[in-house]
Amino acid sequence: MDMKLMLTTYGLVFLAELGDKTQLATLGFSADSKSPWTVFIGASLALVSTSFGAAFMGAAIAKWIPTHLIHRAAGVLFLVLGILFLIKK
Repeated sequence: MDMKLMLTTYGLVFLAELGDKTQLATLGFSADSKSPWTVFIGASLALVSTSFGAAFMGAAIAKWIPTHLIHRAAGVLFLVLGILFLIKK
């Protein structure tokens, strides 16, 4: 296992997730419930599931498409979605 890659991925995902809409939704669910551990487990399973899908989908796509194109497409998609969210309020 490449520890540098794992720690880099952890750090970047951790920072990217701080204050995002998923974290705020989890905060809201926890505030409304009397069971923060249940909310934590549900939110954790959801993040693990989406990360699992992204990691293995990325590996599969990289067999057919060069990684520099995948990075560019992801960047463009990120920008487009950001603009759409800003426009739609």
